[in-house]
Amino acid sequence: MGVQSTVVFADLFGSTGVFEALGNARATEAVTRITAWVAQKFHSHGGRVVKFLGDGVLATFEENSTALAAVVDMQRAYQVLLSHTAPKSYMPLRIGVARGDVEVVDDDCYGDAVNIAARLSELTGPHQIWANSAAIMDGHVAADIQIRPLGPIHIRGRSEPCTVCQIEWQEDVNADLFTIAAPPNSMFDDAMADSLGGQIELTWLDSHKTFKSFEMPIYIGRTRQVEFLVNDARVSRTHARVDWRNGCVVLVDVSSYGSWVRFSGGGADLLLRREECVLHGRGEISLGTPFGDLSAPVITFSVL
Repeated sequence: MGVQSTVVFADLFGSTGVFEALGNARATEAVTRITAWVAQKFHSHGGRVVKFLGDGVLATFEENSTALAAVVDMQRAYQVLLSHTAPKSYMPLRIGVARGDVEVVDDDCYGDAVNIAARLSELTGPHQIWANSAAIMDGHVAADIQIRPLGPIHIRGRSEPCTVCQIEWQEDVNADLFTIAAPPNSMFDDAMADSLGGQIELTWLDSHKTFKSFEMPIYIGRTRQVEFLVNDARVSRTHARVDWRNGCVVLVDVSSYGSWVRFSGGGADLLLRREECVLHGRGEISLGTPFGDLSAPVITFSVL
């Protein structure tokens, strides 16, 4: 039977590195302890824990307001726990939230909202919360929750892009940077308009360039034929491509040795080998060698 629900997927970012650093037994213990804590947080806010998926927890809520209150409280409380966590066990949370029809079968749930919540969790960076428009458009957003429209973003497996917002949970964030409980239609109309004029700023050493959405795709590499030149022997002639897809900036690695991505705010580094990821906010890209190499050719990026 189909019901309207708010689906939340909370996922631990960087667990693969923790398994490598601690070994299977200790890493499994750490992941199990954290996911149990996440489940308890969901329960305490009135959510129903549907299942555990490796290092993630899937839950449903009847109302948007309780779901958003739960994930904001969770990130704030978890940040305190992380401050006492050893670097080898450091696993930030990333959370996806989606409102929609859900089919409940044998205590499990299925549907587009479930898929969107899981995909948003994959796309967002560490410490972040992304939600689809339906999760915040009905007027149930709490006054202390800050919303930043990200515009339409392509979701793997869906033909149509999904309009997405970032939920800002940090209590010391400058409120002037965000839209707070704006009238639903105008907020998302503005987000759509902004997405048509998106851009990315790239900086390496003294080279600084801005590329607008209509100029993409652009290439990064060490040959002079590319749009952003990084003259380092570890960088492939054509190392990476920056695409504009359905309102978001996508980094595609096409190199021999890979690219590493690090988002501002902490979290584990993301390794791309002939793979891609959505770039958002601010961060760094290391080409051909990890960030641990102090001489690595590192590009800073800012997506606007």
